[in-house]
Amino acid sequence: MTILLARPPDTDPAPPDASGAQVATPPAVDRYCPYPLSTNPRRFGLTTSTMRLRGGDITVRHGRRTDSDTATILLHGAAGSWTTWTPLLTAADAASTPGFTDLIIPDLPGWGDSTLDPDAGGPSIEATAALVAEVAEALGYRRWRVLGHSMGGFIALELAAAFVAETKSVGLVSATTYSVIESVRHPVSHFGILPAYTALLGVMRVLARLGRAGTAIVRALDRLKALRALTAPLFSRVAAVHPSVISALAVEVRPGRFGAASSLAGRYDADAAWSRIRCPVAATHGDGDVFVAASDAIRLGRVIGDFVPHTVAGTGHFGHVERPAETLRLLAPVSTQAPILL
Repeated sequence: MTILLARPPDTDPAPPDASGAQVATPPAVDRYCPYPLSTNPRRFGLTTSTMRLRGGDITVRHGRRTDSDTATILLHGAAGSWTTWTPLLTAADAASTPGFTDLIIPDLPGWGDSTLDPDAGGPSIEATAALVAEVAEALGYRRWRVLGHSMGGFIALELAAAFVAETKSVGLVSATTYSVIESVRHPVSHFGILPAYTALLGVMRVLARLGRAGTAIVRALDRLKALRALTAPLFSRVAAVHPSVISALAVEVRPGRFGAASSLAGRYDADAAWSRIRCPVAATHGDGDVFVAASDAIRLGRVIGDFVPHTVAGTGHFGHVERPAETLRLLAPVSTQAPILL
């Protein structure tokens, strides 16, 4: 393998939601979507490296190194890259967050700046988690805390199941889990579980069949200022979402990869895998999240011994973008090496 170096105050809690999760009311200081996405890793003290691993070149942003042997790994979702975590990094810096160090933020295979060899095919969920562990070990870490959004949350859980001793904790932001699995397996009979996700998957599969023309259509919609309306189901207040977020979605949409990742989720034996997890797992999702069902937290709580769910009010599928300070506060016990005071 070759590494190429390139360049607040709390409010009174609301009643639990239908899943039993405590609904966290955002602090007054936690404005909706307060920060744009950034494409500059140096702003956050990060270095960009490219690693030649099985099946492709993995690009990773990493830095804020201490003498710890434990990394904090951030895994993005589908139609995303490392940049989707930059509002959370900005919120951590604004709050002078202690312990948010030893960061590893990869672009997952086939997303962002990471590539896939044409003949290798898309890596499985298990193989992707193994690649993440290989990246961390190549950078000199023996253990890790991991945060994952959407598809990245799915991979974070597999990482914890496969690398039990090495994974100290997991934080989930709108992780796609059981309801996505059921929607992929039974798109017609289970359509009512996640209708928005099932409809989006259908659209992505159509766009994938169009090849480059499908991707061009999405980017043209962004140029025509029409993509914001089409992404409304993803956000609680789409009109207030920073333009950089919408444009990033247009750039990062990979219809073929989205469909492939969904198919892999549908074949995954979640109960068998996630029952092996022994570290604490904390989960957040928005009260307006159309990709997460209330039953997901209930089922996760049955198979993971130390599981704590939270529902964030006034938030959709991108809690780390829409409510970054609140999301960071809720995941602080599992995402950093020191207490966080916001």
